Amino acid sequence: MKFDNILSEINGFGKFQIKLVLIQMLSRITLPCHFLLNNFMAAVPPHHCNITALDDGDIFRNLTQEQKLAVGVPTEQDGTPSSCQMFSKPKYQYLSGSNYSEDALSFQCQNGWVYDNSTFKSTLATEWDLVCSRKGLNKATATIFFIGVMLGAPLFGFLSDRFGRRPLLLVSYLSSLTFAVLSAFSTSYVMFVVLRFFTGMSLAGISIISIVLNVEWFGIEHRTFSGVIISLDWTLGNWILVGMAYSVNQWRLLIVAVTLPLILSIMAWRWLPESARWLLANEKADAAHHYIMQCAKMNNRTKCMATITPTELLASAQSETKDKKYTFVDLFKTPNIRKRSICLGIVWYGVAFTYYGISLNITGFGLNPYLTQFIFASIEMPMKIGVYFFLEKVGRRSGQTGALLLTGLCLFINMFVAKDKWVIRTVVAVLGKSMSEATFTIIFLFTTELYPTVVRQNGLGYTSFMARLGVAISPLIMLLEDVWHLLPTVTYCAMAVGSGLVAYLLPETLKARLPQYIEDIEKPRAPSTRNKEIQ
Repeated sequence: MKFDNILSEINGFGKFQIKLVLIQMLSRITLPCHFLLNNFMAAVPPHHCNITALDDGDIFRNLTQEQKLAVGVPTEQDGTPSSCQMFSKPKYQYLSGSNYSEDALSFQCQNGWVYDNSTFKSTLATEWDLVCSRKGLNKATATIFFIGVMLGAPLFGFLSDRFGRRPLLLVSYLSSLTFAVLSAFSTSYVMFVVLRFFTGMSLAGISIISIVLNVEWFGIEHRTFSGVIISLDWTLGNWILVGMAYSVNQWRLLIVAVTLPLILSIMAWRWLPESARWLLANEKADAAHHYIMQCAKMNNRTKCMATITPTELLASAQSETKDKKYTFVDLFKTPNIRKRSICLGIVWYGVAFTYYGISLNITGFGLNPYLTQFIFASIEMPMKIGVYFFLEKVGRRSGQTGALLLTGLCLFINMFVAKDKWVIRTVVAVLGKSMSEATFTIIFLFTTELYPTVVRQNGLGYTSFMARLGVAISPLIMLLEDVWHLLPTVTYCAMAVGSGLVAYLLPETLKARLPQYIEDIEKPRAPSTRNKEIQ
């Protein structure tokens, strides 16, 4: 009897699976909090040069703050004070409305900056003056964090395929908590980015292992539902991030606040089961039988397991491939899995690159950043419900392709909407964000269904590596606006459309069995043979 048949007999979506989802929710809600933390932690409030050095006596001292800015700081084309320039000496003639004169020379800020703390009390930008010529360092904090995630994904993927899902989840919990809290006490920029790198590396384990562990415990008929339910953790985490960021507007305290749920995750880890699929694939039949019986007992299906022994479970695992250890190389050894891996790598890169290009640019729509983030988070819930019904009726491949192409269309439309039309820009951006969110929801489920059990964690580690490569580059693309203000949007749009077309090259997995071994996708059994095995 196949494992999927056994899982259906003991209920592939019962109290056992609900408990599994709820326990992992405690850790998964911290993922969006950290992945999107730069929207608040690295926010750049309005600022201008510190012009106290221009004080030349009674005249300057007796001016109002607005007048001091008028005589000490040049204005931009929109009439706002310059953020990075100041005059060499006060220009009192501007108080009487005189025109700009040739001697009104300006230069870079010499004595630091003055920041508007009305929205954010402290951020990375205000802590270490990461503005103007140093604004690239501010963007780099997100890039370095996601480079850590990028490297952590294949590392934890490999280790969890070798040593199991459960123990590596505990390692992820402990290391994420440790590095995140330490980063909140950083005394320098270098110390901070190093600790954020290791935080990202640790969180990668939670991201990929939890998805696989959940999917491997759900039956075929409930797999789509499980993928959508799991993705709702991201929406919940998004809301929590907005609430915490609004309540705690100091970046150090905010890091600690969004990391606290990991303490509960560590406490609840003892009730997490190991993946029975992984145990069987690694010939640990007794342990697999223990967890399957635990599942059957919790779901009130113990009678179904009365005659099934560990030996029979092991036989069902197709032991012809026993003792073989799988690595990342196996993702590219044979034709079918090689095609899947190449296409999935491109699609994951495009999905993440586009998603974070939209998500990390919440200040570009003319709204309060908290409100923008809340709207972005709220649109995810109805979108994911719609995705569930679409995936059940139409399938994964069409859903992935369509969502990416629609994301590109929304980005394309916004290129032609004027910035003062902030309502239209926000509506189109929210639609694009919802489509982008749909691509992430689908691709996680799609990937776990495309890879066999023996390399599933390696496969998700590889695709997550490609995704984080896209995410690491994505924040830096915004610096291209200094070359041409539309170049970042054009880049995100092209990537969404390109990866959407590649997604159509992947096979459909709707209602298909999860492959156990690479041979299952290289030389699939004939329908008649499979039917006999099921019987």
